[in-house]
Formats: sequence, structure tokens, C-alpha cells
Amino acid sequence: MSEHDFEPIRGLPGNLPVGEQILWQGSPDSWAFARSALNTRWIAGYFALLVVWALVRGTLMGVLLTAGLGAVAIGLALIFAMLVARTTVYTITSRRVVLRIGIALSKCINLPLSQLASADLRGHGQGFGDIALVPVVRSGIGYAMLWPHARPLRLNEPQPMLRAIPDAAGVATVLAKATAAIMPVQQRVEQPAVAAAKSGLVPIGAAA
Repeated sequence: MSEHDFEPIRGLPGNLPVGEQILWQGSPDSWAFARSALNTRWIAGYFALLVVWALVRGTLMGVLLTAGLGAVAIGLALIFAMLVARTTVYTITSRRVVLRIGIALSKCINLPLSQLASADLRGHGQGFGDIALVPVVRSGIGYAMLWPHARPLRLNEPQPMLRAIPDAAGVATVLAKATAAIMPVQQRVEQPAVAAAKSGLVPIGAAA
């Protein structure tokens, strides 16, 4: 039995108020999370270069040690990614976005849609992507409390992020429509045709 067994509704700290509905729920994909959030490809490439260097120097022990350390590093990253995927639930309702996050210590972060200035979608290919939530005003939530569910490098103004979610473009549409039903919102979304080719963000109009 885990602490989440006591949730009245999966991923939520309590029952929904009258009139509020769940529009979408999901969790990060562990493999996509490992690639995009933990940069396992860069880790693998780094250790591959070290192995090549050890081969050039002609030290078998160095090759084996470097390869072993690389395998351990990637293995730890994958284990962490699986734990994050297992303990994380993102929820979009008709009134708010809720992030239930935390491996050792679970916590729920609520962001009312009325306080959402914009949502930025960044695709990672194969339908996976991240959605960064930009509050109208600073939420007061620290970057360390949000990580790894925080937009990278926004230390002074942390932005919650739905990480490595499947069908990210579809989820962004759900979020845009829910927010537009409450208040106008400007959403920036990367074009699906180039999502796999580059990582820049391009603006589009808010969904009606």
C-alpha cells in the first residue's frame, strides 16, 4: 500500500468541487523523460568519447572502467525516470492544472487556469513533448521544489512543466480550450511538421 492509495481521485488531493470536470490525466513516459529531461543521449555520447580515448591510449582497464561507469550512470538515470513516471500524475480540469509530483515526498501543485498567462509546447518527436505553464504572476514555488517538473534555466521565475507526455499537441489543445473557456490565452506551440527537426517555439493563436 502506498500513500497514493488514499487519494479520493487519482492525482488529486481531494474531491472535485461541483461543476469542475477532469479533461485529461497523464504521466511522463519514462524513456522520453530520460532522453529529454535527463539527457541520457548526451551522457552516452560523453562516455563513448571517453571509451574511444581510452582505446587510443591502449589501456584495457581504462576502457572497461569507463564503459562500466557509463553503464551505471545511464542505468541510474533510467531508474530515476521510471520512478518519476510512476509517481507523477498531471491533471487538467475545467478550472486548473494539478501536478502531483515527488518520489520520496509527494506534493500537489495547483495552478488555476485563470492565472495562466501562456503555455509553451516543445516537441521531442514521436508525439512526445513538454508543456511549460507560465503563470500571470510568480507562484512562489521554488525551482528545487518543482524539479524535474520545471522549465530548464528559469531559476528566478520557475515555471511548472508537464514533462515528456504522450500526444503533447493534443494535450496542449485540451489545455488551450479549457483556458479559453475561462479567459483569453496566448499559446505558443511548435509546428508539428518541424517538431522533430528543431526545438524552437513558434506562436499560434489561442484555441477557441
